[in-house]
Amino acid sequence: MILDVGGVTMIRRGLSIIVLIAIFSSNLILGKATTPVKPKTLDENKKILHILNRLSFGPRPGDLEKVKSIGLQAYIELQLNPERIDDSAVEAKLADFNVLKMQTAGLFMKYPNPGAILQYIAQKNGLNKGDLADLRKRSDQENTQMNPKDEERMKEYQRQVAEIYRQYGLGRPNEIMQQVIAARILRAVYSERQLQEVMVDFWANHFNVYSGKGAVRWYIPSYERDVIRKHALGNFRDLLLATAQHPAMLFYLDNFQSVSPNSQNALRRQFSAPTESNLLRIERLERRMLNGNRFPTLMDQSKELMALGNRNQLRTQNQQRRMRGINENYARELLELHTMGVDGGYTQQDIIEVAKCFTGWTIFNPYGYRKATAILIDGKADAREERLRRMAGVPDNIEDGEFYFNERLHEKGPKYVLGHKIDEGGIKDGIKVIDILVSHPSTARFIAKKLAIRFVSDNPSEALINRVAKAFSDSKGDIKTTLRALFNDPEFFAAENYKAKIKTPFEFMISALRALNAEVTPSRLLISLLNKLGEVPYGYQAPTGYPDTAEEWVSAGALLERMNFAIALASNRIPQTRVDLSKFAARSKEEILDKVINEILQGEVSDQTKKVLLEQIEKPLKEIDSVDDDSQEMSKQRLRFLSPSGNPDIFKTVSLVLGTPEFQRQ
Repeated sequence: MILDVGGVTMIRRGLSIIVLIAIFSSNLILGKATTPVKPKTLDENKKILHILNRLSFGPRPGDLEKVKSIGLQAYIELQLNPERIDDSAVEAKLADFNVLKMQTAGLFMKYPNPGAILQYIAQKNGLNKGDLADLRKRSDQENTQMNPKDEERMKEYQRQVAEIYRQYGLGRPNEIMQQVIAARILRAVYSERQLQEVMVDFWANHFNVYSGKGAVRWYIPSYERDVIRKHALGNFRDLLLATAQHPAMLFYLDNFQSVSPNSQNALRRQFSAPTESNLLRIERLERRMLNGNRFPTLMDQSKELMALGNRNQLRTQNQQRRMRGINENYARELLELHTMGVDGGYTQQDIIEVAKCFTGWTIFNPYGYRKATAILIDGKADAREERLRRMAGVPDNIEDGEFYFNERLHEKGPKYVLGHKIDEGGIKDGIKVIDILVSHPSTARFIAKKLAIRFVSDNPSEALINRVAKAFSDSKGDIKTTLRALFNDPEFFAAENYKAKIKTPFEFMISALRALNAEVTPSRLLISLLNKLGEVPYGYQAPTGYPDTAEEWVSAGALLERMNFAIALASNRIPQTRVDLSKFAARSKEEILDKVINEILQGEVSDQTKKVLLEQIEKPLKEIDSVDDDSQEMSKQRLRFLSPSGNPDIFKTVSLVLGTPEFQRQ
């Protein structure tokens, strides 16, 4: 019988796997013991395993012995100082990932938006923007009949787009995130700087941006490289300020469009007289600055003149046009999600005042791939760009897609935030907000609680949160000091917190790859499987980021996807990912099971789990057939698994063990 679950086509042989998932998921949901007896205290081996499960993405073969040889505290301190660790091996694996090294302007040029190229081609052929949008809409709609002439025109435009990509050696935009995600997987699997990678994952989630919004994906390589990775174990103030000024965050939370209501009047005063020509130029300039629109063509100008008519009509329509003003999105999330927490003690008026402080924090040419398209095809940008840059107050040294502060868009005058008067003026208003928030007690508690949830348990004690918050405050937001206090706290090694957390989907995938010592070159199928599991980096649309507690990840459906991945991995069905399971060979299925349990679970398995496993190894294992490609440009494509290879008894047993509650916990 064929069963389709979440885009994965499977052949179901009986109900054995469904029964297994039901048993295991109930154990996870109810929090039943995953080891035979919960120890009152952790011995040395368990402490090391606890550290490897929390400060890294799970132990690899030999890691326990390695940590034992250098000592537990020495290992923790080494991980807190990743610059002391040679990581050249993983860097060599990333040598050909050109996206990771490129600046945003280069990404706009190398990986332009196909829609921008299509629009450029259509305009060259006399089709205006509105007509093209209508044509594209009709071509995308199912059961919509296009007349043969329009259908042929659309096909010709698409052919020309493909030809431009080929002629100039361009890459498709989806390749940006493919490389970013692949690099994250490789580093998580192979890096010796494991705590650094765990903290990159933590902060990228804390300061979440969504790659599917507008131009955000073009900004993510720089965001992860220059902000998240750079400051992951540094100082929280530096990290917070860097996120506030990065175009990925400015675009995602719309702050690049946040301007003082009075700023547009200021722009108008730059021009000597409110003539039709000047007012039109201002309107186009404002749209260009705030929306990143292309510069208008002569045809656009003539149409606008005809539509607006005389000077009085133009002024009237200009006043009636909805003016963009202060946007509160970033201010709200800065307080609620990045620093103080929803119960941190701020008010709606604080949000408004914070938003005023960050007006003028913007991006130059946020949709830079449009300009890149013109340069690529015509060999030059619009000749008026430099003049308009000066009019808009853009510094000369700013590249497309970079942050800059525009004084002319900033809300002037004093603001009042959390009882503090802010009247520093200009960009210093926003920086003052950052300083106030970093030193606020609510921020210390909020960050301490999130770190305690990530590293200790889903419900850390108030006493632990207070101790970690004190370390954060006393060190003025030093992340290493805060983590050191957390890792040395008695509650961190408390027996009740041993294997008390459920792995997130990303942690599950990476820990499985590490446990089996897999050879990994991330393929599109591996990334699609991560998406099916539910936690592809930068794939969460809400600013909250992915959840980090058990109730969000434990369900029969979620465990089914995990089992799908475990089967595909253990049977070598994922392209460019290989595991060697020959060391588990034995004379009987029971002996194979014992070997796998000892290697992957370090011998820690409950009687109930062992009983279920002994029953399941005698039953057929379901097969998997294909999975959807989740990249945005190729969403209709199906990616095929390889044929299974290896000893079926061994890879079946390994798959089942990877699906146990014991492996799902850390």
